[in-house]
Amino acid sequence: MPEASSDVYLTIAAPAEGIYKEKGSKFLAYAYPVSSEEEIKNILAGLRKEYFDARHHCYAYQLGTGGHQYRANDDGEPNHSAGDPILGQIRSAGLTNILVVVIRYFGGIKLGVSGLITAYRTAAAEALKAAEKIEKVETVTLEIFFDYEQMNPIMSLIKEYKLPMLSQDFNINCRLTLSVRKNLQTEIMGKLTGLARVQIL
Repeated sequence: MPEASSDVYLTIAAPAEGIYKEKGSKFLAYAYPVSSEEEIKNILAGLRKEYFDARHHCYAYQLGTGGHQYRANDDGEPNHSAGDPILGQIRSAGLTNILVVVIRYFGGIKLGVSGLITAYRTAAAEALKAAEKIEKVETVTLEIFFDYEQMNPIMSLIKEYKLPMLSQDFNINCRLTLSVRKNLQTEIMGKLTGLARVQIL
């Protein structure tokens, strides 16, 4: 598992599904690779619309490499019986930039808090087990503005660090949009000082 201080993180390559059944209740688990809270909101809205007849849509997500941006939601189940067990599975798998939603169809028999914890944890684990795990690098997007005279030193810097150019515009002033590894952001911005005006997007 990548270190917490690293800009390398583990996530899933594509959406994955899992299912768990207990005493007539059906728990459908869906795992998604995500990069923003806006994306999460859209996925949740889509699932609530698709599974409008389900009793609960419980979820947990984690974003970024620091482990500080996360949320667990019980959606009407007893406190800490659904969202936290889902989040626990995300963390024990060492994953981030991920959303796991578990949709429950009630089977008529109450499971009790311990039964719910087991059900939500197991359903989430099934979806994560089915998912392909991949390592990714956390990046920041920099937009730089400069005069033509600075073109050569800036292009040399881009070549030296193998920085992907996302867009370029060489009209009146020069503008480049670059993708930079988070761990290199301070170093790159330092080298651009005096050559270009830098904006973090």
